[in-house]
Amino acid sequence: MGLDTQKTFNQLIIMLLVGVMILIGQRVGYGIPVMNAVPGMLIIIAICMASLIIRDLLPNVKFPAFAWASLIGLILCMPFMPTADAVLRFTKEVNFLGTTTPILAIAGISVGNRIDEFKKLSWRIVIISFVVFAGTFFGSAIIAHIVLKLQGII
Repeated sequence: MGLDTQKTFNQLIIMLLVGVMILIGQRVGYGIPVMNAVPGMLIIIAICMASLIIRDLLPNVKFPAFAWASLIGLILCMPFMPTADAVLRFTKEVNFLGTTTPILAIAGISVGNRIDEFKKLSWRIVIISFVVFAGTFFGSAIIAHIVLKLQGII
């Protein structure tokens, strides 16, 4: 138990590289000036690093890093927290969709590294994928229909 400083340093380098990719993508895709988004990106990276460190320091707690990041972000942005105004002001300059491109690219690489495992699943993965996609689509449609009906929009 403890913190592996070399691993943490490597994670920080990767986070910074992904942060730069996100900033460039936002500039190209959404016209957001890089310097406007840098403080928000640094806050997001700090939250991500804190979540990874907490996960490593508490290995017996079965709570994933993204959940820690969500919890930290939620706490920092609660209206009664002194950090709320600054965190919200700076992070609103980071477009959410701008963050998805590098994340999806990394996910694709991760899947590509496990292609042999996917080959073993053969035709079953296709059926599972269709069921998951259909379930997600219809589940979302049902929820949206209920909410729109309750609001009197439809």
